[in-house]
Amino acid sequence: MQYKWELIGWLWLAYFFNQADRAIYNVVLPQLKAELGLTDVQAGLVASIFLWTYALLVPVAGYLGDVFRRKSIIFWSLLFWSAATILSGFCMGLFTLILFRSLATGGGEAFYYPSANSLISQYHHKTRALAMSIHQTSLYVGIVSSGLISGWIAQHFGWRMAFFCFGSFGILLALLILWRVRNDKPSKMTEELLEEVSKNEPEQEAPPKQNEQPVVLSQALKSIFAAPSVWAIWIAFATANFVFVGYLTWTPTFLFEKFGMSLTGAGFSSMFWHHAGAFIGVLAGAHISDRLALKRLSARLELQILGLVLCAPFVLLLALADNVVWCYVGLAGFGLFRGVYESNLFASLFDVVTPRYRATAVGLMLSVCFVFSAFAPLVMGYAKENYGLTTTFACLAPIFAVSVAALALSRLLWLRRDAAAAAEPDTIEKQ
Repeated sequence: MQYKWELIGWLWLAYFFNQADRAIYNVVLPQLKAELGLTDVQAGLVASIFLWTYALLVPVAGYLGDVFRRKSIIFWSLLFWSAATILSGFCMGLFTLILFRSLATGGGEAFYYPSANSLISQYHHKTRALAMSIHQTSLYVGIVSSGLISGWIAQHFGWRMAFFCFGSFGILLALLILWRVRNDKPSKMTEELLEEVSKNEPEQEAPPKQNEQPVVLSQALKSIFAAPSVWAIWIAFATANFVFVGYLTWTPTFLFEKFGMSLTGAGFSSMFWHHAGAFIGVLAGAHISDRLALKRLSARLELQILGLVLCAPFVLLLALADNVVWCYVGLAGFGLFRGVYESNLFASLFDVVTPRYRATAVGLMLSVCFVFSAFAPLVMGYAKENYGLTTTFACLAPIFAVSVAALALSRLLWLRRDAAAAAEPDTIEKQ
């Protein structure tokens, strides 16, 4: 197996636990809320502070991913958030939940994604959207698995045991990644290192090219902020992710309360139908876009626009359905077209960002996104107390219009200019 695909395998597992650990709280929320005596607003506040912590630290993580070895960042991130997940199982009230769940777990998870995506982009060029989409499928599998396993564990052994189990396996995976993933060079890897990567021999360090300079933060920010398409992609992601975060936080509770499901059933059903659709959508979208993007630069944005337009009616359907079957149809359709959108989320960003600044751009994108979308659990917790979850979910559908408008403006006005400004040799993949 080529190392570039083995790397995807290890990062897939790391991202699996990244998302599975994040989903535990949402799945066990009814039980946790009852035992600790939390209100809906307090429960939403814990999730919102988690995301605000993530948002504040992820741009730092992105810059460090352009400066230091990404293997080390990924290892320490996974180790830290897994330990924090274990500590979350010892929480006794709102303060300790915020400390271990919101601050520690959110802070640890912030350092994974920018470095992982930057590393993938260097090993994959013609297969970039496919590689990133395969990596993205671990989000869906991780959340679905957490929905089923965490719900079952909580139902039979209590919500604390779910945190203990997932955190322990995450620590074991961190040690395996430390053993198997090869060291990488900061910023752009060299052609000499490509030759080492392509051999089935122990890794040897390759000296950097003479003209390769360290990444300077001020230059990175100037380059990234100068592209209007970057801002459009960020705004689209922030508003779309407001819906995604609200869905992830409150759908298990929605099914638990509206249809009287068990904790296991609500945890599984709320995640399976949606993410099964997303799994299909992200792979199909990646396959289509990798082919179309060779002929038309705007293909990635066009697929994202299509995906978001078709998400909206299915969100409305899952909210208003008066029986569980139609609710599942809404969940699956929403997931399918969410996957089409997400299949090009970072591939489209990388089209308009200079390669040496990609980890920084990912970090900033996630920060902008989660500063805004972190309000979703809190706002929906307040709306739930005053209007009910059915009305609250129905109000999410129109939000996609903002995302579509931002991407359409980029497609029409700025894409070609920004892509031309960002173009430079950026791959270590053999052609």
